[in-house]
Amino acid sequence: MKRKDGRQPHELRPLLIRTGYVHYAEGSALVELGNTRVLVNVSLTDGVPRHVSGREGWLMAEYNLLPRSTQVRKERERQKISGRTAEIQRFLGRAFRAALDLSLLPGKTVVIDADVIQADGGTRVASLLGGYAALHQAMDRLVRQGKIDEWPLTEFAAVSVGWMGGDTLLLDLTQLEDEKAWADLTVVATQSGEIIELHGAGEGRPVPRATYQAMLELGLAQIPELVRRVHAQLRPKA
Repeated sequence: MKRKDGRQPHELRPLLIRTGYVHYAEGSALVELGNTRVLVNVSLTDGVPRHVSGREGWLMAEYNLLPRSTQVRKERERQKISGRTAEIQRFLGRAFRAALDLSLLPGKTVVIDADVIQADGGTRVASLLGGYAALHQAMDRLVRQGKIDEWPLTEFAAVSVGWMGGDTLLLDLTQLEDEKAWADLTVVATQSGEIIELHGAGEGRPVPRATYQAMLELGLAQIPELVRRVHAQLRPKA
């Protein structure tokens, strides 16, 4: 299948990460995944929600599409967030909590803010990759300052896979490809291949089990390369 940007079916888009983009945040990263751009900030605050033991920390994620991140201006979600936004926030939060040992951050809440500057498919993936980079920067600083003794963050990455019908699978979907896909799957996994989170759906048709398995395996195969790409661009925060 010929792709508009000239990539091969199983080829990833260019990934550029600039850590330390925001001066005041404990960790930050500006991520460019093809034409998708996301700014991620990590903040550490005192206190945890009531349902969390004081012996552990907590992590929450917020996700937002900025007004001109899309072709038509999107209204700011001031009073009530949409169902899609709530779903993505829960997805991001679960993934990050699975990768961060919160027992090493007792009484602290980690807040990850992912703001989409420009959306062209893969905003969840870019938020996860940028969030990992920003978390890595924040945790590295805590370790170097002697505030935590053990490294708390598991190496992980994320990628999207699309089923375009028949035997055609595409990796790292753009917005146009996502709209045409018969099904899409976001794979979040560790460097060693352990699954952190899966999120996928068929578009008006069931997905054969063999196709779903092929999508999962294609996604998992890319995780080590994506972890390598992220780590190659990490910079410590002073």
